[in-house]
Amino acid sequence: MDLIKFERMKNDKGFIAALDQSGGSTPKALASYGIPKDTYNSDDEMFQLVHEMRTRIIKSPAFTKDRILAAILFEKTMDMKIDDVYSADFLWDNKGILPILKVDKGLMDLENGVQLMKPIPGLEDLLSRAKERHIFGTKMRSVIKENNKVGIKAIVAQQFEIGLKIFSADFIPILEPEVDINAPDKKEIEQTLKEEILSQLNKLDKNITLMFKLTIPDSDNFYAEIIEHPNVLRVVALSGGYSRELSNEKLAKNPKLIASFSRALTEGLSKKQSDEEFNNMLDESIQSIYEASIK
Repeated sequence: MDLIKFERMKNDKGFIAALDQSGGSTPKALASYGIPKDTYNSDDEMFQLVHEMRTRIIKSPAFTKDRILAAILFEKTMDMKIDDVYSADFLWDNKGILPILKVDKGLMDLENGVQLMKPIPGLEDLLSRAKERHIFGTKMRSVIKENNKVGIKAIVAQQFEIGLKIFSADFIPILEPEVDINAPDKKEIEQTLKEEILSQLNKLDKNITLMFKLTIPDSDNFYAEIIEHPNVLRVVALSGGYSRELSNEKLAKNPKLIASFSRALTEGLSKKQSDEEFNNMLDESIQSIYEASIK
């Protein structure tokens, strides 16, 4: 593990930009950006368009290491270039921003109130390529929709099992057991989830380091025990469908919990905007998320 990169993630102020929209979420991201689905004819064209959107964000003068610690990339983004340089190298060498790779392959059908991750075939090969592309860490998402202890136990066990494999390959894994913000028993889910995460953390050897990406909790400072746990490098929050304003408001009530927003980050950005309009909007977005992350 590169100690300079490790110490940056551990100690520096800022947040993580989630630029990892994949097959299922890409059309929504493009539509929000002003590119409707009927304007492109293939997946290749779609991924090229979203890469151009991400490139515009990353190259913006508003997208700086002073406020952004890392950016999460989709696998295709890792293999694509920005100004003839692989995306991860552009982020670190040109911007001083850590590159993180989304490694999951989507969600299984709902069972026991949760959606586990689909199997990740070829994970070792993907991690080998990620090493060549100078990726710092990984991220993988599963979703909890009900306070079902059997399901939550399974989802946390799966996250830890794969996360430990990734750590052994010399990456920092971000475990993301998302709680659906629309779940009627969200607060109870969060209690069960926290207990299960702490139970798993307390079994780990002291040399193992993980990160977590969690839905902003209903109770302020709720994940403090996880944030302060000796095996945890950082805990970041997903916006989960909340607006940027509401996400920032909720995040600011959770000391040491920092943002890893996707939709909330890009809210208001449009392909039709001039560079000045685009950069100003992105700057306002980044500044508001940064301020909520350092409170």
